[in-house]
Amino acid sequence: MAETALAPSKQQKLDDVMIAMDVVDMLRHREDLVRRELNDDGRERELIARLRQIYHDQGIEVPDHVLAEGVKALDDSRFVYTPPPAGWKRTLFTLWAKRETHGKRLGVALAILIAVFVGYYVLVSRPARLTEERARIEITQTLPKALRQAHADVMAVAGDDAAKQKAAALLADGERAVRSGDRAAMTETTTQLNALRDDLTREYTLTIVSRPGESSGVWRRPPRGNQARNYYLIVEPLAADGQKLSIPVRNEETGAVESVAKFGVRVPQATFDTVAQDKHDDGIVQKNLFGVKRRGLLTVDYQMPFEGGFITKW
Repeated sequence: MAETALAPSKQQKLDDVMIAMDVVDMLRHREDLVRRELNDDGRERELIARLRQIYHDQGIEVPDHVLAEGVKALDDSRFVYTPPPAGWKRTLFTLWAKRETHGKRLGVALAILIAVFVGYYVLVSRPARLTEERARIEITQTLPKALRQAHADVMAVAGDDAAKQKAAALLADGERAVRSGDRAAMTETTTQLNALRDDLTREYTLTIVSRPGESSGVWRRPPRGNQARNYYLIVEPLAADGQKLSIPVRNEETGAVESVAKFGVRVPQATFDTVAQDKHDDGIVQKNLFGVKRRGLLTVDYQMPFEGGFITKW
């Protein structure tokens, strides 16, 4: 029975504390009421009366001593949590208490950082490194090898000293470019060696054009108003099978090099007149072989007098 008698007393005491806490909470939320009533010590009883009425309207009967205890608790700042002062301990405890939230944020930040790093490596760093490595290999291995191979190809077909000397001069230029790492110069020299090889391997005959409706020869006055005349026979390079070829020719009037299938060669007037008479007889140039270009040689073996100039337009 003693145990039964004590239970209501303990329960009642706990209820009083809970109600007092509720009173404090209500007073905090009604700051206007606190300012008007609590600041005036003489009106404390009126404040308690008003609190009693508020609880009564909610169907709760609260003893006056509990209401007074709540008012006093508010004034004493009881039931109010006061955080510890700022410091490294408080910071550590705060971080530990919020470790789950901070952990998620840290994980997101770390994931973003990794994504940025991987993206930069894949899209910027690695391609740049590969490009740099390809350029290094090209300059130190690929282009030097191509240059020397082009020179070897020329030497394999060169049949005269002029071709060999020209190839040697080009190789010397290319080796200087290799030592200095000059990519453009290596490429240009290799191109010139390949062109020299093509010229050496090319075989054709220079034949005077004598088809109806086409000129076999023309004369021109030199530039700058000179009254003299230059005489040209119109020729075309033909392969052994009769196929027409296009070869590079330097126009002496413009200085430009053009790849043409038909061009004029400057000859003495006597040669020009002889060919003109040959064509006048029956409309065909019987002796139409002007020169022969043989494999391995740079020069043409001219069968008629040639003064060393070309034109590409007339």
